Amino acid sequence: MSSETLPAAVSPAKLAAAARFSLLKTAVIAIVLIALFVQALIVVQAQPAELITGIHGMADILSRSLPPDVSSFPAQLWPVLETIDIALFGTFFGVILALPLAWLAARNTSPAPAVYHGARAVISICRSVPDLVWALLFVTAVGLGPFAGALALTIHSVGMLGRLLAETIEDMDMGPMDALSSTGAARLQIFTHAVVPTVLPSLLGITLYRLDDNIRSSLVLGFVGAGGIGFQLLTAMNLFDYRTVSLLLIITFVLVLGAERLSAAVRKRVL
Repeated sequence: MSSETLPAAVSPAKLAAAARFSLLKTAVIAIVLIALFVQALIVVQAQPAELITGIHGMADILSRSLPPDVSSFPAQLWPVLETIDIALFGTFFGVILALPLAWLAARNTSPAPAVYHGARAVISICRSVPDLVWALLFVTAVGLGPFAGALALTIHSVGMLGRLLAETIEDMDMGPMDALSSTGAARLQIFTHAVVPTVLPSLLGITLYRLDDNIRSSLVLGFVGAGGIGFQLLTAMNLFDYRTVSLLLIITFVLVLGAERLSAAVRKRVL
């Protein structure tokens, strides 16, 4: 027989105490979740009765939105092109600016702690300020139009892409970098010949996701005068032209769905 000491049996009292503690913990978690839900209802002033009584108003707007005013479709082609180009501009220049910034914001490639924290701070500022706020700022700087929206999406994309790329660089294989460093290569050579090729597959995937998101974001930037379909939608709503509103919503749906399908197809083929 083995000389090892067999574990002593757990007493029924300890089992009961453990069961009571588990039940108490479950009850506390349930109470906290219920309290959070109740306070959310209070803060948002949820009144389901008003929603039910206001359904007839929603039905009236829907009835006035049908059928969509397809006669105005040719006039909407230019805003559609603006919307797509705003997203393309913001994504392209966002990647161009985010890639070197991410290199400085990654622990394993940043040249100094001060540079690391400074790059992280820039990324956080670009990401924490909503793109709609950036659009408002750029509208005051460059005036109304799609350029303000393109700049807003560029800055916001720098924040989002910079963070994701920095994390990708931190997780990458350091072998190519070490090999180039041992040959005396300059930092720029290491960046272009080791960092970029290593993170390129992840960069393509992240860029496609960001382009998809930027197309959605560019739709609402027009509400602050940044061009695209959003501006046309706001104008039609202010004029109570609900048939044009329904047409623009259909165009928006097709545009977003097409962007998602195209992004998925490219990812499947490239990655």
